[in-house]
Amino acid sequence: MEKIISGIQQMGIGVPDVQEIWKWYREMFGIDVRIFEEAADAPLMTIYTGDTVHSRTATLALSMESGGGMEIWQFTSRPTEKADFDIQLGDFGLYSCKIKSRDVEASYNFHKSKGVKILGELSKAPNGELNYFLEDPNGNIFNVVKGDGWFKDTKHPAKTGAVAGCVIGVSDIDKALKLYKDVLEYETIVYDETGNFDCFSGLPSGNQKFRRVLLKHKLERQGPFSKLLGPTQIELVQPLEREGVKIFKDRFWGDWGFIHLCFDIQGMEKLKAECEAAGFPFTVDSGDTFDMGEAGGRFSYIEDPDGTWIEFVETHKVPVMKKLGWYINLKKRDPKKRLPNWMLKAMGMNRVK
Repeated sequence: MEKIISGIQQMGIGVPDVQEIWKWYREMFGIDVRIFEEAADAPLMTIYTGDTVHSRTATLALSMESGGGMEIWQFTSRPTEKADFDIQLGDFGLYSCKIKSRDVEASYNFHKSKGVKILGELSKAPNGELNYFLEDPNGNIFNVVKGDGWFKDTKHPAKTGAVAGCVIGVSDIDKALKLYKDVLEYETIVYDETGNFDCFSGLPSGNQKFRRVLLKHKLERQGPFSKLLGPTQIELVQPLEREGVKIFKDRFWGDWGFIHLCFDIQGMEKLKAECEAAGFPFTVDSGDTFDMGEAGGRFSYIEDPDGTWIEFVETHKVPVMKKLGWYINLKKRDPKKRLPNWMLKAMGMNRVK
């Protein structure tokens, strides 16, 4: 089977309290459809958890507006540890999660009216599009940007969908492009700018000089969930006036912050070979189907040149209407074919108010 990237499936977020922060994400972003909620051990991740099997609880939530989901992840066998230093723009790793908006100015006004902590002001990125940064109650930074490829208008007052991409701190953009541009197929460079940027001014160290590159994919993504996940973008940011620090330095995968960027894919074996050839071998591979209770599939991890965790999931089973015991077996479907709209909309029955 050929490699098919259907989109960003989810952003993994390590938190101290899943239910508390998910309530905030429902209110502020409308990410309110629960795909699964499971408490279990994580035996396959010991390479990143101190060679010890730790327990966790995780909730995968989506928005029917479109966009990637959030896998909200909490250790239950140990405290969730924060970084012992102040994370700065350009530090290496997943710095900010991009959230798509139908109307960026309206989203900005909604978040201000709710007392959300806005970092800086509503401003324009180098491509001329409005955007702004905000901080959630756990201190994680989100970048609200103009969205494309909408699925359903839920009438949420924030006018936002879900995950539209990520701002990633890197030490060398040219090295990072070998993964994000070539392997992950964000082949279109929207801008490649070096300097000081007004829209970064409200961020820690944001007044310094950076090189920033925004990447998009030209073609629509294929695969079962591509219509719901929608188009996404990756922005690479390289600090030029300071030496960056790895965001998860001396911490475990699953600790406080953005822990991984996960892509929904088909053709894991083909992808594995391509990653190895490009110098990004799998560091974790579940093999066959890994059971996550209400969902199942094969998952794997690689690291970008700075050690940032990128996850791939080849979904085999997913709930559509859990109350009726209705699940989709994707192994029996054409991997390029999108699920019909009515089936995707039925997933919205798993909404949590």
